[in-house]
Amino acid sequence: MIRRIITIDTEKCTGCALCVNACHEGAIGLRDGKAVLLREDYCDGLGDCLPACPADAIHFEEREAAAYDHEAVQKHLAARKHAAAGGCPGSAAAFFGHEHIEKPQTDTVSSTSAPAVPESQLSQWPVQIKLVAPNAPYFNGCDLLIAADCTAYAYGNFHQAFIKDHITLVGCPKLDAVDYSEKLTQIFTYNDIKRITLTRMTVPCCGGMAMAVQKAIQASGKNIPLKIVIISPDGQIVQTQEV
Repeated sequence: MIRRIITIDTEKCTGCALCVNACHEGAIGLRDGKAVLLREDYCDGLGDCLPACPADAIHFEEREAAAYDHEAVQKHLAARKHAAAGGCPGSAAAFFGHEHIEKPQTDTVSSTSAPAVPESQLSQWPVQIKLVAPNAPYFNGCDLLIAADCTAYAYGNFHQAFIKDHITLVGCPKLDAVDYSEKLTQIFTYNDIKRITLTRMTVPCCGGMAMAVQKAIQASGKNIPLKIVIISPDGQIVQTQEV
């Protein structure tokens, strides 16, 4: 049948997932960091997702498509709810502090004979730039750390020196086939970011991280303080600059 149905421009889509949350029928999902129409018969053609998209990537079109199937939608939503309750939480937003963590009791021998295991300072999930939602509540009013993937492996005290008291985002401009500046612009625009620390490696390709962050700050129209820390492969801080 010919009917009105959504179409998604994957070139414009930034993977923010706002449309996924806006669609009450569960017709939209994410694949490879982009929004996609999961099934034609899940889309009712009402378009609640259109105003939710900040990139203007979703539009209506009139074309041959399967009819909307209310019964199939209800089964789909029930299955998704069940999976969310017991499935992998890899992309679910979560915020967790460390004040509530109780240190395990140790005896005198073990406490003196072995070094203490450092605690994680990570305070939210997910951390990948591609996966975070720009309107996640933990962004507002935060000190933001944006880290090139390799920096956490190169610098031994990364959690205490950089992650502590920060909301953390990680990525690699060489391995991820996306323009980080688009997602970062949304995060900076929608939230009151106090300051940004960027950690990058000395290798040339890592310069893409700095370019994306600076481009996003400019595009947001805000004056957000930025500190760039450059780390060498052997774990040395070779340069720190305020931008």
